[in-house]
Amino acid sequence: MPHTIIPLTRARDPFPQDDLTRDANGVPHYADVPATLLDLLRKHVEERPDAEALVELGGDRLTYRQLWERAARVAGGLRALGVTQGDRVAVRYPAGTNWVLAFWGTVMAGGIAVAVNTRSAQPEVEFVLEDAGVRVDLSADAQLPDGAPFVAADSDRNDVAALFYTSGTTGHPKGVPTTHEAFVTSAENVVRCFGIPRTAGPDLRTLISVPLFHVTACNAQLLVAAYVGGTSVIMPALDLPELVQALTAERISFLVTVPAVYALLLRHPAFVGADISGVRTVAYGGAPIAPVLVRALREAFPQARVMNGYGMTETAALITALPDDDAVEHADSVGYAVPSVDLGLVPLGDDPNLGELVVRGANVMSGYWNRPEATAATVVDGWLHTGDIVRVDDAGRVHIVDRIKDIINRGGENVSSVEVEAVLLSAPGVADAAVLGVPDDVMGEKVGAVLYAARDGLDLATVLAHCRDRLADFKVPQYATVVADALPRNAGGKLLKNRIREQVRWGAPLR
Repeated sequence: MPHTIIPLTRARDPFPQDDLTRDANGVPHYADVPATLLDLLRKHVEERPDAEALVELGGDRLTYRQLWERAARVAGGLRALGVTQGDRVAVRYPAGTNWVLAFWGTVMAGGIAVAVNTRSAQPEVEFVLEDAGVRVDLSADAQLPDGAPFVAADSDRNDVAALFYTSGTTGHPKGVPTTHEAFVTSAENVVRCFGIPRTAGPDLRTLISVPLFHVTACNAQLLVAAYVGGTSVIMPALDLPELVQALTAERISFLVTVPAVYALLLRHPAFVGADISGVRTVAYGGAPIAPVLVRALREAFPQARVMNGYGMTETAALITALPDDDAVEHADSVGYAVPSVDLGLVPLGDDPNLGELVVRGANVMSGYWNRPEATAATVVDGWLHTGDIVRVDDAGRVHIVDRIKDIINRGGENVSSVEVEAVLLSAPGVADAAVLGVPDDVMGEKVGAVLYAARDGLDLATVLAHCRDRLADFKVPQYATVVADALPRNAGGKLLKNRIREQVRWGAPLR
């Protein structure tokens, strides 16, 4: 891996940069934030104990006092089971109260919460449990541990609080140790970049409709609400009519999900005429978004900020964010660096603004769990190599060109699958799209498109004409197949291209 890194200067800083310090290695940190997750939560337990902290739709409603007391009993139960400082506890409950109590209880016990993907097959679950060295497995049907209240008194900002696992789109998933400081830094980034007052309190109510084992739900929603003393409203499973009803009934102000869900939401009959006037922030990420969808969101939520965010499990959520005033005009961008990170490029050629994105900061992992070789390949001289090829414009906005492994080399011409996917997503009748390289004896690879049709169907000739109007000829798909089932994506909305490659059957070339 080339080690030449071009640090990116901040051409524009749309987000507050105050209260930042740098350590001996030059890594930025926030100076005046809670040291640990327990400090973060305790503040609101002391200052607003009766404020609503957690709602499970159709289930519990907990105040901050109740959340703390019940989590402390879980911690006591875990200690009785032998959990001590640094022991791993698997959290495998579905999204809801039990998941949250298990997470906070593990942290209170001094343990490390292992967020297990509940959609994984049993062999995948067993791999994670063994890889993490789990001491207590809180499976979906397990009773929450219960015991005398306990809260660890010796947690440190540098202690690992949780292990989240990568999506496993390339081989086995890798464990990402996330420290207390990384969690708190991530929450502060969301607050600063999305314009949320630290004193928001009950005015901040976020609807969590993606799984809690993913950093978007846990770090960018659950912990952000706890950071400002707000309320997390959890949907145990995505249900569009229930989501629309919750926007009104639960007075949701902070809405976060992936573009595909927004596209479905906007055309759902239940959304027409719904009172969504309380929504103040509409945020998305995890996948390319069509400019037409951004405009539709702006029209549907005229009172709200519309914002994009980009991040990774390895960075505890946000690396960049696109502010509202850029949302439509620069919909192809994921925005500017968040305050706590430095960005850099490993150049791929002579263009200093094009290359692999690297990042460092207090929210960025120092290495994978028990994977020294993977760590050495990913973290070089303190910089995390994201694997994303990006272009940075004159204002400092980041544009994702592609994953390094997903660039299609068509007869020496590099084709960005992300660019082609974005065009396909804006075509009539296309609900979702994946672009893959199709092996070819002459060209090396040709461009193939896997399409999932919108409700009213699609006309392939119309889609291809749409592409020809917007793409160079060599980028227009030469193979295309329309599938009956939704394309597989991970919890963060990223296409599972390995699985799509295994399943797709290409017909004759289109030209």
